[in-house]
Amino acid sequence: MYPIRLLCRVMQSSHSAYYAWCKRPAKIITAEELHLYRRMKESFADSCGSLGSRMLLKQLRKEGFSLGRYRVRRLMKLIVIQRRAYKVTTVRKHSHRVADNLVNQHLTPTAQNQIWAGDITYLRTHEGWLYLAIVMDLHSRPIISWAMDKRMSFELVERAMTMAVRLRQPPRKLIFHSDRGSEYTCKRFHQLLKKQGFKASMSGKGTC
Repeated sequence: MYPIRLLCRVMQSSHSAYYAWCKRPAKIITAEELHLYRRMKESFADSCGSLGSRMLLKQLRKEGFSLGRYRVRRLMKLIVIQRRAYKVTTVRKHSHRVADNLVNQHLTPTAQNQIWAGDITYLRTHEGWLYLAIVMDLHSRPIISWAMDKRMSFELVERAMTMAVRLRQPPRKLIFHSDRGSEYTCKRFHQLLKKQGFKASMSGKGTC
């Protein structure tokens, strides 16, 4: 079997489509287009993959590029790699308690150990996928403590919180902010906060 026929079979394409593609004139990409592609990829990467076509268009126009939104949307499909699907880590049980949002997006405390925040994510390691729980001080944004495990559980966030308390010895009435994940809304975690004299604060549903 000829290599071309083998490649066409692998790619699930017909021979005629391949030869028609070969006869098409090569498209020459101008230096301006290449610069546009690079800026789109860089801007999307700088936003951690969260930039939409409207905001990207606005930013590109500020930089002097002349283009419309439909062209931006078309190019995004070609040169921008969307983030992969992720595991949901914020599901809670309906019987669990949800705290009020005491922080309410005002994440700029004036000193250390006033507002801590916690979250859970997952990482790919040589041991496989592991869950990571962290505690951060929102004053200067250092990661105070962390814990890792193969299971996402109360014990995971408990270890991270226990390490943070041991390292910082924070005052009572500290605010601990989190999402509505079941590990943070469960009774055992609220008891842990109460024992330390901390106040719980939680983001609204669907809010990072």
